[in-house]
Amino acid sequence: MTALREALDNRPARAVRIAVSHAGDTTEAVLDIRRQLSTARPSFVLLFLPCRLATDALPTALADIMPETVVFGCTTAGQITPRGYDSDALVAIAFERSHFRVASALFSPISPLSIADVVSQAERLSAQFGSTPGRHRLALIFADGLSKQEDILVATLEAGLADIPVFGGSAGDGLRFRETKVLRDGRFHSNAALLLLLETDLDFRGLGFDHFQPTESRMVVTRAVPEERLVLEINGSPAAEEYARLVGVSVEELSPAIFAENPVLVRNRDLYHVRAIQQIHGENGLTFLSAIDDGLLLTLGRGKEIIRTLDSGLTVTDEQGAEPDFILGFDCYLRKLEIERKGLADEASERFRQHRVVGFSTYGEQHLGVHVNQTFVGVAFFRPRRGAVP
Repeated sequence: MTALREALDNRPARAVRIAVSHAGDTTEAVLDIRRQLSTARPSFVLLFLPCRLATDALPTALADIMPETVVFGCTTAGQITPRGYDSDALVAIAFERSHFRVASALFSPISPLSIADVVSQAERLSAQFGSTPGRHRLALIFADGLSKQEDILVATLEAGLADIPVFGGSAGDGLRFRETKVLRDGRFHSNAALLLLLETDLDFRGLGFDHFQPTESRMVVTRAVPEERLVLEINGSPAAEEYARLVGVSVEELSPAIFAENPVLVRNRDLYHVRAIQQIHGENGLTFLSAIDDGLLLTLGRGKEIIRTLDSGLTVTDEQGAEPDFILGFDCYLRKLEIERKGLADEASERFRQHRVVGFSTYGEQHLGVHVNQTFVGVAFFRPRRGAVP
């Protein structure tokens, strides 16, 4: 890490204003957020919610306290504040109107998903949201993290939005896995996905990295329920038993921490993508967080040094060698579990802090047309070019 790097809490971002509240009451948390954003002139605000805050109370609080502000957001499995990892914070990011324009669409329901409808809405939104010379466009997608539809959704968006890059994260629910929601038009929506189309005068760069490498342990899915992301048999044996045997633990020892440190990988040409295991289903089934199917060849992954890869992956500059104004980050909750289990949470938080990251812990990540797991996906936005509106 370079000595010149300055954290967000020492040198605030120019293009966004960030507010964080730990108030226990929903109304008090929104009041706290509004006070911190009093000098902001946002095009819109993104809210990342901890699972402790009641989503049924938030829309009323927003309508009463921030009635003139356009607010989007989602529930989370944790937050990334300017000080690093958090599990109890309401995080608000106000995108300044001098640097950002936004248009939005809500896809609901997404299970079942209408491919034709998603493509039609995406194409219509892109056409209506005309491009301004000298500015850049990108898309953010926030999906119900329990919908099991992100794989096909993000691939469909990639087609519908053509040359507009898509980044995002699946909404979470702590470690409860009960209900995940996205926020638009003053309402929370389950079984839905929120698409934000942004135009900005800032240069940006997409980030996507994990810390796993393939081992020699291979396995084949021999019985699956693809629509449920459920694997019942691996190598002709009960899935949980075979996975546990390959990892070297008993079925009784399987846990989110074991899944986090021993993911399975799917090869796509020269790249390996993580297919994370969410939990045991029944006695010997395994529920995954990404698409799965009969006959799929899986490779057991082993982790590289996670703090070093985090620091390396977040080290990014623009063409002039300048560091980001801020990084909007979508970080898989399983990465946080592994980091906490290894006692590295403070080190990881310091890396996030120094690299100017703000965002949330997800149930899955979307990166350039692919839904992935146990991956950090982000967008690094750089300070306005000389001559741009400050």
